[in-house]
Amino acid sequence: MSALQPTLRLLAIAAALAVSTPAFADDAADCDAGIEMISGEVAKDHPKATADALKKALRVAKREKGEKEYDECLDAVADAKKALGR
Repeated sequence: MSALQPTLRLLAIAAALAVSTPAFADDAADCDAGIEMISGEVAKDHPKATADALKKALRVAKREKGEKEYDECLDAVADAKKALGR
């Protein structure tokens, strides 16, 4: 085994992490924007079923953001958009 192999492995891992970081930041920003959108919609008058779905989506999105589970936050945002017919 070459002395360079562990170094190359570490470089490969660092490169993979560097590439994935911007996507993570985008998901976090999209999550924040989604929470803001849902909050705005919750403040409006909607039929009860829609209002209930929006409240649930907001609760879930905020929880997932707090857990840094941005993909699940975005799922909640998608649920809110579906409830709104978007």
